[in-house]
Amino acid sequence: MIDINESVMQFLLAFVVLGPLLGAVTALLPAPPGLKGKSPEQAVLRHGTTVTGAVLLAALVLALGFDHDRPSTMQATTDISWIPALDVRIHLGVDGISLPLLVLTALLTFLCALYAYGKPPAGPSPRAFVALVLLLETGTLATFAVLDLLLFFLAFETVLIPMYFLIARWGGAGRTAAAGKFILYTLLGSVVMLLGLLLIGLRAGTFDMVALATDNGRSLSTSLQVIAVLAIGIGLAVKTPMWPLHSWLPDAHTAAPTVGSVLLAGVLLKMGTYGFVRILLPAAPDGMHVLAPYLAAFAVVGILYGSLACLALARPGAGGDLKRLIAYSSVGHMGFVLLGIATLTPTGVNGALFANIAHGLITGLLFFLVGALKERTGTTDLDALAGTTGAALYGTAPRLGGLLAFGAVASLGLPGLAGFWGEMLAMFGAFDPADGLNRPAYLTFMALAGLGTLLTAAYLLLVVRRVCMGTPKPTADPAGPPALPDVHRHEYAAWAPLVALTVLAGLWPAVLLSLTDPAVQQLLSGGKS
Repeated sequence: MIDINESVMQFLLAFVVLGPLLGAVTALLPAPPGLKGKSPEQAVLRHGTTVTGAVLLAALVLALGFDHDRPSTMQATTDISWIPALDVRIHLGVDGISLPLLVLTALLTFLCALYAYGKPPAGPSPRAFVALVLLLETGTLATFAVLDLLLFFLAFETVLIPMYFLIARWGGAGRTAAAGKFILYTLLGSVVMLLGLLLIGLRAGTFDMVALATDNGRSLSTSLQVIAVLAIGIGLAVKTPMWPLHSWLPDAHTAAPTVGSVLLAGVLLKMGTYGFVRILLPAAPDGMHVLAPYLAAFAVVGILYGSLACLALARPGAGGDLKRLIAYSSVGHMGFVLLGIATLTPTGVNGALFANIAHGLITGLLFFLVGALKERTGTTDLDALAGTTGAALYGTAPRLGGLLAFGAVASLGLPGLAGFWGEMLAMFGAFDPADGLNRPAYLTFMALAGLGTLLTAAYLLLVVRRVCMGTPKPTADPAGPPALPDVHRHEYAAWAPLVALTVLAGLWPAVLLSLTDPAVQQLLSGGKS
């Protein structure tokens, strides 16, 4: 930690949130003659890398200046009246819950911009591509930084349009239908969520999240809390995505460009689970207590459903798509996050927050790798990749194959890597849920989630065996270069931080848990330190 003045911290947080928005606007302007480089397209891609790099640097300085002795306290706060008639305020701040998500978002967006600079996206104008990525970043960062319910909703909705166009204009086969399904599901969920947010804000007399957390639902009846949790929870569950509201996700991932898939899995899915923790747990605790067992049940069904769907896609002859498989794996992994939240315990919620970060790192890496594999082979069909004309990555591109195997074992929860801790803590929370919850039911949920981890290991190891092992594709000239190029320099630059952080979080989980635990303890205790 470094000592930074509070006003500087406020400026840093404001820059983190608004910097990408300014960058998106300037990306649409003509580049000055001296900055065009080899081409205008290269100049705008470099602009995207520069802006996202500056935002990441500001987020890292903000994290260094964060008072780690008081992670449960909102820091770098800005509170300005915006719409006095509705008591809506521009209220920003970070604590131990939101800070890791801010840094993760800034990191993944920078790595996506760096990757796009090294491998420009095929499709329409790079200028529009960069502007949309930056607009997506500002909406996501704002979601994790704002402390007003209506601002949260606006930020939550801001990401929909850029992601829609990233899929619809730069995606692959079926992109129009996939983008339409994405926007339809998320918009319908958001309409219901807005009604719940208005219900809480108007009945409690404030839209301020800090005030609502301090009130801890005392000004809201239990029946009203249940209605609010149902309404808000539906919108959040669509974005998470929770079974059975998940069906937009596989299509969106399969059609999305590599950068779109990385940001969708690594960042956007976290907005839903963050809303459960930031809004519903502190503002409607009684409603959450009533509905928590149902949330846990849906979470466990999602874990098993996602794993079984992946097994079906991974078996020989199924014609499974590797991007689609990883998308279904996200349904299962996010099920562990929801299970941790549904325990209503510090252990479970800390596990959920840890699993959020781990999933962002690992699944972001996997989508980068699958995107690179498609660029080299022209396909993500598992049968094609595993056949005699397939990838056989250990023999043709050993570094790429090694990274894919690393991502797979990290995703299955190998101890010592980031994927292990969140899922383990979520199941520990289910072993001893909060007072008043049905422990036999939660023990059943824990056992079924444990079965899900075994199924996860089965399909991921099957994928590694089919894609990485086997007979390499014969080349016209056996003495010539390998059939597939191995990892390029820009790919190393984009992927190495994710590998390093996956190992760091796995070997030293206290780095993250020391931030989240005090904030979670205070949140679950009703705002009391």
